[in-house]
Amino acid sequence: MIMRILLFAFLVFSTTASAETFERGTLEIQTDSKALEFDIEIADDPVERSQGLMFREELADGTGMLFLYPSPRIASFWMKNTLIPLDMLFIDAEGVIVTIARETTPLSLVPVSSNTPVTTVFEIFGGQSDALGIAVGDTVQWSETPDEK
Repeated sequence: MIMRILLFAFLVFSTTASAETFERGTLEIQTDSKALEFDIEIADDPVERSQGLMFREELADGTGMLFLYPSPRIASFWMKNTLIPLDMLFIDAEGVIVTIARETTPLSLVPVSSNTPVTTVFEIFGGQSDALGIAVGDTVQWSETPDEK
C-alpha cells in the first residue's frame, strides 16, 4: 500500500513538473466569420505528446495544447488519466482542420482517431469548438513564444 501511495505521489509530482516544461506559444483559428486566438502549450516530442493534458483538472477558455508530429500520420488519442472533456481538432499539413472530435469522454480508453493523416492536433476544453463556431475547413496558424532570458 505504501508503494502505491509513493508511486501515485511520484506520478502526480512528475506530471505537475512536466506541465511547466512545455514550450508556449499562440495559435489562431480563422473561422468563416472571425479570427480566434489561443495561448498554447506545445507538445512536440514523444514524451510531451504522451503526457498531454493528463491529470489536469481544468483548462481555461482561450487556452489549449498543440501536438506536433514530424510527418503526416493517423493520430489516435485516448483519454486515460485525462480528467476533463476535450475537443480535439485534427489539422492537416496545410493547416486545415480536417476532423473535430467533440467533448471526448474523460478517463475513456476508447481511441479517438483523426481517420486521415494529420501533422497537428489541437486540444481545447470540451464544447469550445461549438461555442466558438470552429468547424472543419477552418485554418490554423501558430508560433512559439521566444524564451525570455
